[in-house]
Amino acid sequence: MTGQMQGKRGLIMGVANERSIAWGIAKAMAEAGAELAFTYQGEAFGKRLEPLAASVGSDFMVDVDVTNDASLDAAFVQLGARWPTIDFVVHAIAFSDKSELQGRILNTSRANFKNSLDISAYSFIDVARRAHPLMVENGGTLLTLTYMGSTRVTPNYNVMGIAKAALEASVRYLANDLGPEGIRVNAISPGPMKTLAGAAIGGARKTYKHTDMNAPLRSNATLEAVGGTAVYLASDAGAFTTGEILRVDGGFHVLGMPQYEHL
Repeated sequence: MTGQMQGKRGLIMGVANERSIAWGIAKAMAEAGAELAFTYQGEAFGKRLEPLAASVGSDFMVDVDVTNDASLDAAFVQLGARWPTIDFVVHAIAFSDKSELQGRILNTSRANFKNSLDISAYSFIDVARRAHPLMVENGGTLLTLTYMGSTRVTPNYNVMGIAKAALEASVRYLANDLGPEGIRVNAISPGPMKTLAGAAIGGARKTYKHTDMNAPLRSNATLEAVGGTAVYLASDAGAFTTGEILRVDGGFHVLGMPQYEHL
């Protein structure tokens, strides 16, 4: 995919470390020729991000709290001062109180429900609103990350499944809103992956092993596969793909039950 994104530039939000899905996307986009800017939240994540950003030739990093309007405004003012237009934004941000990602959904607290939906779903709309002026001239791509827990009950995913369902609905509505201006909006839905975020889900190892053994391709997705999908969606090759939830899960989503040998 060398050169597929030559001349394009954009923002990556949500890199936690080198195993982050957001990093897999950033690396693939950089290898395809894109210029990148990054956001992070807090000093600790900033220190982890700095060498990664440098490794793909980026010196643009800004601390952002997506629950704070002033913080988001300041970030996009800085981005606009650096680049008058951008071609893509990758939103890889989600959060829920780990203590509530277990037990019964019946016991989800109001506070965690509101916070989870705010950070994991509303923030995508909030980011899109601020990215819009930087894309309206030439069009662009907004990408986010989801998971099949949005449509199928997944043990210990709880309120995050509801948040991802809201996120996926947001993708469709934003795609319709922004399509006339040439702005495409899509989500990538990988299977379980060994990331910092995934480790917060109870029983993550069992879930990872189960999908690895039962997916038609008998494998979970790799960072490289997710990154390649993001490059397709953000490049000219994806010019007429919008409003989609693209699954990169080895085909696991087509199954109605485990493979015969694992029943």
